[in-house]
Amino acid sequence: MTIQPKELSVLAPEGFQNALSRRAFLKFGTAVAGAAFLASCSNDSAPTSSAEPDTTDANATGTTAASSSAGSILGDYSTVINKATGTLAMFTWGDYNDPGIVGALATEQVGVKMKVDFYPSNEDLITKLAAGNGTSGYDIVVPTGAYLPQMVQKGLLQKLDKSLLPNMANIDPLYLKQDFDPNNDFTVCKNWGSTGWIWNKKEITRDIATWADFIDVAMKEASGKTSVIDTPVNLAGMYFWANGIDWNTEKPEELDAYEKFIVNDFSQHVKAFDSYPSTKIAEGAYTLAMAWNGDARQTYTRIKDAGGNPDDWSWALGAPETEIWMDCYSIPVGAPNVEAAHAWINWVLSPEISIKDLQYHGYNSGMKNMSALLAEVAPDLTRGDMIFFKDEQVKTMRTNVVNSSQDRKVDILNKAKAKAAG
Repeated sequence: MTIQPKELSVLAPEGFQNALSRRAFLKFGTAVAGAAFLASCSNDSAPTSSAEPDTTDANATGTTAASSSAGSILGDYSTVINKATGTLAMFTWGDYNDPGIVGALATEQVGVKMKVDFYPSNEDLITKLAAGNGTSGYDIVVPTGAYLPQMVQKGLLQKLDKSLLPNMANIDPLYLKQDFDPNNDFTVCKNWGSTGWIWNKKEITRDIATWADFIDVAMKEASGKTSVIDTPVNLAGMYFWANGIDWNTEKPEELDAYEKFIVNDFSQHVKAFDSYPSTKIAEGAYTLAMAWNGDARQTYTRIKDAGGNPDDWSWALGAPETEIWMDCYSIPVGAPNVEAAHAWINWVLSPEISIKDLQYHGYNSGMKNMSALLAEVAPDLTRGDMIFFKDEQVKTMRTNVVNSSQDRKVDILNKAKAKAAG
């Protein structure tokens, strides 16, 4: 198939040196049950990766290469398409796949019809699967790496049949064999990303270069016009990084200071706790928003579609530190259509489909030789600098650790939301 190009910004990552995790480490708006669940699970160490990019030909697996012109980068990729039938049910994050990939294109190329439901947090996913006890009805789920050990321990996920996933050979080894799943028994990388903020330069005339700047502007020029991501860890990360403190701290005195500031001083300046602010920004609701990089990138398109001027807005990656996360495709225990689930996942791991999805959601999908692949398949990709980060940026990214502070962070978020609403 041919993918229509969409405007170019930059090409691909220069390297990947830190641990991988995920953005929405629990929404927890009313997460008492989620906190209790996590309390019953042992903490896992942050996943890490320090491998150099692999230049091995993907066709060494013996799979069939894509038909392509001489010298095409696609010739270096396996693109096996396994056909399947039936309806495939997926439980995932909102607005997280190109509509065709979970719609007509999946039916045309794989043979499956897709039914997609959405959840706002890993906690909601875990609760749904645990309550279903193997009868949730879902074939594919998209958890965050940090939660995999707990989910496996609880018997919520089944092992992948990697013989049905030959296109795993297309993934850069940097995104395989993470600490949360060292043999990729339960997961395949979907994509990874980070967090920063986007602001209206017409209304906020100074630069916002650090989390301390973000907080100051939110309490001054953007007071009442600011949104923050609706998760306990992202709100906490904003404060701790602004103050040079490890966002995984368990020290009571540091958590006390965080609560005092966020609840008493900061929350009344927040208009909304919104994990996907791009639509509201396009509607004119916010002038400053904390955002995951993919949603921030979509903001520019939505502003343009709404008749606004995208050039009025600036994006910055969180500094001096920010988060890093990885989401993965997995198959839950009791999935009714396991073969179709493998077929669809394998199809998404073909380079053209992976890049088509990347163009939509705006997160690095982990294909090998990304620079050359983008140059051929998507030469006009827009705002690539919001998808692919430089080495020096990746070095500032930190994974979340689910530890003893989680319940406290949940409580602080709920108090902040109550204060903001009041």
